[in-house]
Amino acid sequence: MDLIVTAILLGIVEGVTEFIPVSSTGHLILATELFGYDAAQWAMFNVVIQLGAILAVVVQYWRTFWAVGWGVLRLEPVSLRFLRNLLVAFLPSAVLGLALKDQIDVMLGSPMIVAWALIAGGIAILAIEKIAKPGPPSGIGQLPLKQALGVGLAQCVSMIPGISRSGATIMGALAMGIERRTAAEFSFFLAVPTMLGASTLELLDNRAVLAAGGGVGWTQIGVGFVVAFVVALAVIRVFVAYVSRAGFAPFAWYRIAAGLAALAWLTLR
Repeated sequence: MDLIVTAILLGIVEGVTEFIPVSSTGHLILATELFGYDAAQWAMFNVVIQLGAILAVVVQYWRTFWAVGWGVLRLEPVSLRFLRNLLVAFLPSAVLGLALKDQIDVMLGSPMIVAWALIAGGIAILAIEKIAKPGPPSGIGQLPLKQALGVGLAQCVSMIPGISRSGATIMGALAMGIERRTAAEFSFFLAVPTMLGASTLELLDNRAVLAAGGGVGWTQIGVGFVVAFVVALAVIRVFVAYVSRAGFAPFAWYRIAAGLAALAWLTLR
């Protein structure tokens, strides 16, 4: 398959799946198997194009970022708590991600892990949706420190490919009584430092490959970045409105069906 066409397809997959609880990384790994291209050649691409999806968060919520930025400069309590909660939630995965990078890289090469994780994550979403008792609407700046830390610890589970970073953080938030809209938006904001850090680390590790050129390079990354940004921007706007009224069960059933299909295909091929 042409490299540009593949970059477009993977950009679409990333944009659609990054912010809904179905695992963008898992879908990219399964897409590697389905399309039959070299997984190692596209591994860095799959991480870096997530920055396109992250840029969609910045564009969609630029007023919030602007207000928090000014509020921090003015030492406003709500803005300071917003920043505190984001940093506290980010730190567990940052520390654990650096410590376990080699083990995580090994798991990223296993589509079978993705299939099982999709199923397990779907079951977990159904269970949490049934038992969780979301509290009243509140902003990220109003959340207590222990809830922010809990969301950060939940995000660490998503280092297993197929679990879903957004799924782990949103479900972790719901389990602690955070209402749906705030849970989803906290997950979006937390994605910014998390994926920025992961993409920067991946670029540094592969700078020699990029400098040498050939294969999957800056052109393909640029195309995937733009496509992921445009698609993710549309998905964010629809997703928040949808889950605020309908919940997450449809995503859980999709995960289970996709995981079972992937498991059958990987076993029988």
